[in-house]
Amino acid sequence: MPAATTAEPGLTSDQLLDRILAFLDDDKAEDVVTIDLRGRSAMADHMVIASGRNARQVASIAEKLVERLKEQTGRTARVEGKETGDWVLIDTDDVIVHVFRPEVREFYQLEKMWMPTDALRSATLDRMRADHAADEAARKSQN
Repeated sequence: MPAATTAEPGLTSDQLLDRILAFLDDDKAEDVVTIDLRGRSAMADHMVIASGRNARQVASIAEKLVERLKEQTGRTARVEGKETGDWVLIDTDDVIVHVFRPEVREFYQLEKMWMPTDALRSATLDRMRADHAADEAARKSQN
């Protein structure tokens, strides 16, 4: 007997975004960034950019996300790039999700293209502080 689904096709874009972020967290996606596109683009309300550690994890994150979206929200997402696992695009209409291998994400730098300048500056500073803290911790552990 198939499992019962709890499809919720009437979700707002913000509710859908919350679900997607929870799914990505469940699957251990890394460096998850959300970008509000409302008023900036007609293609979607939100963009999510996340990383997987390797091609296998990227493909797995994308596959599970699409399955959960269908099962729990009734939405069928369009998917591109799952075969290679370098960069998978998942389009749910209201939310566009990009899942990258870290090297590919660094090469394309979608955050720089879409994030407001002040938010990008803040994210860059946060990343620099985290890198610095990690370097300090590594130096202390070597001594």
